[in-house]
Amino acid sequence: MREFRAGETAVRRDVFRRKVWSAQALRVVEDTPEALVLGCAPGAESLAPTTWIESLLTGDEAVRLRALTDGNWQLGQWTWRSTALLEWVPPGTWFSVNAFFDATGDGQLSRWYVNFQRPMRRTPLVFDTFDLLLDLVVAPDLSRWDWKDEDEYAHGRRLGVVSEVEHRAVERARGEAVAMIEEGVGPFAAEGGLGGWRPEPHWPIPQLPASALTLS
Repeated sequence: MREFRAGETAVRRDVFRRKVWSAQALRVVEDTPEALVLGCAPGAESLAPTTWIESLLTGDEAVRLRALTDGNWQLGQWTWRSTALLEWVPPGTWFSVNAFFDATGDGQLSRWYVNFQRPMRRTPLVFDTFDLLLDLVVAPDLSRWDWKDEDEYAHGRRLGVVSEVEHRAVERARGEAVAMIEEGVGPFAAEGGLGGWRPEPHWPIPQLPASALTLS
Protein backbone atom coordinates (compact mmCIF):
# COMPACT_ATOMS: atom_id res chain seq x y z
CA MET A 1 0.00 0.00 0.00
CA ARG A 2 1.36 3.43 -0.93
CA GLU A 3 2.46 5.88 1.72
CA PHE A 4 0.36 8.96 2.38
CA ARG A 5 2.00 12.29 1.61
CA ALA A 6 2.23 15.02 4.24
CA GLY A 7 -0.62 17.50 3.85
CA GLU A 8 -3.03 15.26 1.94
CA THR A 9 -6.41 14.16 3.23
CA ALA A 10 -6.84 10.73 4.76
CA VAL A 11 -10.03 9.35 6.26
CA ARG A 12 -10.29 7.37 9.46
CA ARG A 13 -13.29 5.05 9.40
CA ASP A 14 -14.68 2.93 12.19
CA VAL A 15 -16.27 -0.14 10.62
CA PHE A 16 -18.43 -2.62 12.52
CA ARG A 17 -19.85 -5.76 10.91
CA ARG A 18 -19.20 -4.47 7.39
CA LYS A 19 -20.95 -1.18 8.01
CA VAL A 20 -19.37 2.24 8.44
CA TRP A 21 -19.88 3.50 11.99
CA SER A 22 -18.01 6.78 11.54
CA ALA A 23 -15.78 8.63 9.08
CA GLN A 24 -13.42 11.48 9.97
CA ALA A 25 -11.43 13.66 7.58
CA LEU A 26 -7.84 14.24 8.73
CA ARG A 27 -4.63 15.77 7.39
CA VAL A 28 -1.57 13.56 7.08
CA VAL A 29 1.31 14.91 9.18
CA GLU A 30 3.70 12.07 8.40
CA ASP A 31 3.64 8.45 7.35
CA THR A 32 6.57 6.33 8.52
CA PRO A 33 7.13 2.64 9.28
CA GLU A 34 6.64 3.51 12.96
CA ALA A 35 3.24 5.19 12.68
CA LEU A 36 0.77 7.09 10.57
CA VAL A 37 0.33 10.55 12.15
CA LEU A 38 -2.72 12.65 11.33
CA GLY A 39 -4.15 15.92 12.55
CA CYS A 40 -7.21 18.09 12.38
CA ALA A 41 -8.46 21.41 13.69
CA PRO A 42 -11.93 22.82 14.31
CA GLY A 43 -14.09 22.73 11.20
CA ALA A 44 -12.93 19.31 9.95
CA GLU A 45 -15.78 17.23 8.54
CA SER A 46 -16.94 13.90 9.89
CA LEU A 47 -19.88 11.54 9.84
CA ALA A 48 -21.07 9.88 13.02
CA PRO A 49 -24.12 7.86 14.08
CA THR A 50 -27.02 10.08 15.05
CA THR A 51 -27.19 8.04 18.27
CA TRP A 52 -23.57 8.97 19.07
CA ILE A 53 -24.31 12.63 18.42
CA GLU A 54 -27.34 12.30 20.70
CA SER A 55 -25.23 10.70 23.44
CA LEU A 56 -22.62 13.44 23.13
CA LEU A 57 -25.23 16.15 23.50
CA THR A 58 -27.29 14.46 26.23
CA GLY A 59 -24.71 12.39 28.13
CA ASP A 60 -26.70 9.17 27.58
CA GLU A 61 -23.96 6.76 26.48
CA ALA A 62 -26.28 3.72 26.46
CA VAL A 63 -27.72 4.69 23.07
CA ARG A 64 -24.36 3.99 21.40
CA LEU A 65 -24.31 0.34 22.49
CA ARG A 66 -27.96 -0.15 21.57
CA ALA A 67 -27.21 0.95 18.02
CA LEU A 68 -24.18 -1.34 17.76
CA THR A 69 -26.00 -4.42 19.03
CA ASP A 70 -29.01 -4.08 16.75
CA GLY A 71 -26.93 -2.89 13.77
CA ASN A 72 -29.40 -0.13 13.06
CA TRP A 73 -27.87 3.32 12.83
CA GLN A 74 -27.92 6.31 10.53
CA LEU A 75 -25.01 8.67 9.96
CA GLY A 76 -25.26 12.39 10.56
CA GLN A 77 -22.94 15.32 9.91
CA TRP A 78 -20.57 16.30 12.70
CA THR A 79 -17.95 19.05 12.68
CA TRP A 80 -14.82 18.84 14.80
CA ARG A 81 -14.75 21.64 17.35
CA SER A 82 -12.90 23.23 20.30
CA THR A 83 -9.57 21.37 20.04
CA ALA A 84 -6.82 20.54 17.59
CA LEU A 85 -6.08 16.83 17.38
CA LEU A 86 -2.98 14.85 16.54
CA GLU A 87 -3.47 11.09 16.16
CA TRP A 88 -0.61 8.56 16.23
CA VAL A 89 -1.58 5.21 14.71
CA PRO A 90 1.12 2.52 14.63
CA PRO A 91 0.63 -0.49 12.36
CA GLY A 92 -0.53 -3.76 13.89
CA THR A 93 -1.26 -2.16 17.26
CA TRP A 94 -4.51 -2.31 19.26
CA PHE A 95 -4.43 1.33 20.31
CA SER A 96 -3.77 4.81 19.00
CA VAL A 97 -2.47 7.82 20.90
CA ASN A 98 -4.34 11.09 20.55
CA ALA A 99 -2.94 14.45 21.65
CA PHE A 100 -5.49 17.25 22.17
CA PHE A 101 -4.43 20.88 21.97
CA ASP A 102 -6.22 24.08 22.93
CA ALA A 103 -7.47 25.54 19.64
CA THR A 104 -8.85 28.75 21.14
CA GLY A 105 -5.97 29.95 23.28
CA ASP A 106 -2.23 29.36 23.28
CA GLY A 107 -2.34 25.99 21.53
CA GLN A 108 -0.85 24.10 24.45
CA LEU A 109 -1.31 20.37 24.94
CA SER A 110 -4.41 19.84 27.11
CA ARG A 111 -4.43 16.03 27.45
CA TRP A 112 -3.36 12.72 26.00
CA TYR A 113 -5.95 10.12 25.14
CA VAL A 114 -5.15 6.47 24.40
CA ASN A 115 -7.90 4.93 22.31
CA PHE A 116 -8.09 1.12 22.22
CA GLN A 117 -9.14 -0.05 18.79
CA ARG A 118 -8.66 -2.71 16.16
CA PRO A 119 -5.37 -2.51 14.21
CA MET A 120 -5.76 -0.26 11.20
CA ARG A 121 -6.37 -1.64 7.73
CA ARG A 122 -5.20 0.71 5.01
CA THR A 123 -6.63 1.43 1.57
CA PRO A 124 -5.51 4.16 -0.88
CA LEU A 125 -7.78 6.79 0.69
CA VAL A 126 -8.69 5.60 4.17
CA PHE A 127 -7.70 3.47 7.09
CA ASP A 128 -10.32 1.32 8.77
CA THR A 129 -10.41 0.44 12.44
CA PHE A 130 -13.04 0.11 15.16
CA ASP A 131 -13.15 1.81 18.55
CA LEU A 132 -13.28 -0.89 21.25
CA LEU A 133 -14.93 1.40 23.84
CA LEU A 134 -12.05 1.55 26.36
CA ASP A 135 -9.89 4.67 26.76
CA LEU A 136 -7.05 5.98 28.91
CA VAL A 137 -6.93 9.72 29.70
CA VAL A 138 -3.43 11.00 30.50
CA ALA A 139 -2.30 14.31 31.98
CA PRO A 140 -0.20 16.53 29.66
CA ASP A 141 2.91 16.02 31.82
CA LEU A 142 2.30 12.23 32.12
CA SER A 143 2.02 12.58 35.89
CA ARG A 144 -1.23 10.60 36.11
CA TRP A 145 -3.67 8.63 34.01
CA ASP A 146 -7.20 7.36 34.47
CA TRP A 147 -9.10 4.58 32.77
CA LYS A 148 -12.29 5.76 31.07
CA ASP A 149 -15.44 3.87 30.04
CA GLU A 150 -14.55 0.59 31.76
CA ASP A 151 -18.24 0.00 32.57
CA GLU A 152 -19.19 0.54 28.92
CA TYR A 153 -16.36 -1.74 27.84
CA ALA A 154 -17.57 -4.52 30.17
CA HIS A 155 -21.12 -4.07 28.90
CA GLY A 156 -19.86 -4.17 25.32
CA ARG A 157 -18.19 -7.49 26.05
CA ARG A 158 -21.44 -8.91 27.45
CA LEU A 159 -23.31 -7.77 24.34
CA GLY A 160 -20.72 -9.20 21.93
CA VAL A 161 -19.58 -5.82 20.61
CA VAL A 162 -16.08 -6.70 21.89
CA SER A 163 -15.20 -10.33 21.23
CA GLU A 164 -13.12 -12.52 23.52
CA VAL A 165 -10.22 -12.42 21.03
CA GLU A 166 -10.40 -8.63 20.98
CA HIS A 167 -10.56 -8.50 24.76
CA ARG A 168 -7.36 -10.52 25.09
CA ALA A 169 -5.64 -8.20 22.61
CA VAL A 170 -6.85 -5.13 24.53
CA GLU A 171 -5.54 -6.58 27.80
CA ARG A 172 -2.08 -6.89 26.25
CA ALA A 173 -2.36 -3.42 24.73
CA ARG A 174 -3.18 -1.89 28.13
CA GLY A 175 0.23 -2.91 29.42
CA GLU A 176 1.98 -1.69 26.27
CA ALA A 177 0.35 1.74 26.49
CA VAL A 178 1.07 2.19 30.20
CA ALA A 179 4.70 1.17 29.67
CA MET A 180 5.10 3.83 26.97
CA ILE A 181 3.67 6.46 29.32
CA GLU A 182 5.87 5.41 32.25
CA GLU A 183 9.00 5.34 30.09
CA GLY A 184 8.11 8.54 28.19
CA VAL A 185 8.78 7.02 24.78
CA GLY A 186 7.16 7.07 21.34
CA PRO A 187 4.56 9.82 21.03
CA PHE A 188 5.04 10.67 24.73
CA ALA A 189 8.78 11.39 24.37
CA ALA A 190 9.95 14.80 25.59
CA GLU A 191 12.25 15.03 22.56
CA GLY A 192 10.69 14.17 19.22
CA GLY A 193 7.27 13.23 20.59
CA LEU A 194 3.91 14.77 19.72
CA GLY A 195 3.56 17.25 22.59
CA GLY A 196 5.10 20.20 20.76
CA TRP A 197 3.05 19.87 17.58
CA ARG A 198 1.04 22.77 16.18
CA PRO A 199 -1.34 22.65 13.19
CA GLU A 200 0.07 23.94 9.91
CA PRO A 201 -1.82 27.25 9.43
CA HIS A 202 -1.74 27.06 5.62
CA TRP A 203 -3.34 23.62 5.41
CA PRO A 204 -7.01 23.79 4.43
CA ILE A 205 -9.63 22.20 6.67
CA PRO A 206 -9.95 18.54 5.59
CA GLN A 207 -13.21 17.54 3.92
CA LEU A 208 -14.70 14.10 3.48
CA PRO A 209 -14.49 12.82 -0.11
CA ALA A 210 -17.61 11.48 -1.79
CA SER A 211 -16.19 7.93 -1.67
CA ALA A 212 -15.65 7.96 2.10
CA LEU A 213 -18.47 5.46 2.74
CA THR A 214 -17.55 3.00 -0.03
CA LEU A 215 -16.35 -0.30 1.43
CA SER A 216 -13.88 -2.34 -0.61
